[in-house]
Amino acid sequence: MTKGRSSANPAAMSIERLSDLTNAKATPCVVLKVGSSLLCGEDGQPKRDWLATLAEEIADLHKSGQQIVVVSSGAIALGAAKLGLAKGGRGSLADAQAAAAVGQIALAGLWSELLAAHGLTAAQLLLTLEDLEDRRRYLNAAATLGRLLGAGAVPVINENDSVATAEIRFGDNDRLAARVAQAAQAQGVLLLSDVDGLYDRDPRDNDARLLPRIEEVTEAVHAMANSASASGLGSGGMISKLQAAEIATRAGITLAIINGTHPAPLSRAFEANLGTLFMPTRRDRGRKAWLGGRQRLRGALTVDAGCARALLKGGSLLASGITDVEGEFSRGDPVAVIDAVGKPVAQGLAEYDAGEVERIKGRRSDEHATLLGYAPRSAVIHRDQMVLL
Repeated sequence: MTKGRSSANPAAMSIERLSDLTNAKATPCVVLKVGSSLLCGEDGQPKRDWLATLAEEIADLHKSGQQIVVVSSGAIALGAAKLGLAKGGRGSLADAQAAAAVGQIALAGLWSELLAAHGLTAAQLLLTLEDLEDRRRYLNAAATLGRLLGAGAVPVINENDSVATAEIRFGDNDRLAARVAQAAQAQGVLLLSDVDGLYDRDPRDNDARLLPRIEEVTEAVHAMANSASASGLGSGGMISKLQAAEIATRAGITLAIINGTHPAPLSRAFEANLGTLFMPTRRDRGRKAWLGGRQRLRGALTVDAGCARALLKGGSLLASGITDVEGEFSRGDPVAVIDAVGKPVAQGLAEYDAGEVERIKGRRSDEHATLLGYAPRSAVIHRDQMVLL
């Protein structure tokens, strides 16, 4: 017998507290991200006792009816220890790729063993940025996740660091977890950190205050972030976690940051309601959610104030409101839309290539046929192919 998939519709129960992320009715599917600094010691060896307890906590959530996806770092650290590579395997791209190739086997085996101790079947998926940026590949990944979750397995996902280069990698697993949550149609994301959550200033400051709930990730919230990582093993920091929160919450997914450095970290956080909860800002689904989570944009279109206001009211992007064109992009490529002061307004798929937009920018629709030499399209970016930021 297989379990049914979690619904793509908003959960019947709303998520108001951190502990609601353990409620199968409110959160049928949750993504749990574990970083390198939590999984491995400074010597690159796995923290088996800590991981065994975490696996038991995952099993408890699974038994309660939740579908669990694990996004796990650690391959580079584990592989570097086995190969004796300096700087934790991050001295060069070649070292990192070699370490990942060796360490991923160890990482997958570790999760498989520890989850099997509780009767759970682990499945491994290795993804690159392109796997989730390309629409067809994204849908393929989503279908695989759906089938695994429906069969009762626990997908364990990592970035494919053995082949990824700077141009095609996330760079941290926080944003990967948020994108995976979209593909898995999850309702919640749990990011395990080395602090209790987001503080209003550097948490090492005695006056720092933990923020239990964030309604929207604003510029003021970003200003509170600290990019430092305590151990040096990880590639993410609070900045990447806030970026992940933006991706998740725009898609209607609740994201939480909790402290993973303690024994039984999930139980500690949920019982004490200790962490930071980022609330969904809207309910983008399907293609809109995929668009909103894209990170590689091919260009940017600057618009005037009137055009920016029209977009915020739900309009399509017309050429008459465009004042500047940046980048080399083709029809169908994702581009950013920014206002006159450089603030992001939206992003979407262009209906023209960069050269064509350059020719028609600032011009009325009735001039486009003459300027382009063919019948123009209705918009530079149609509202159905655009998400507001």
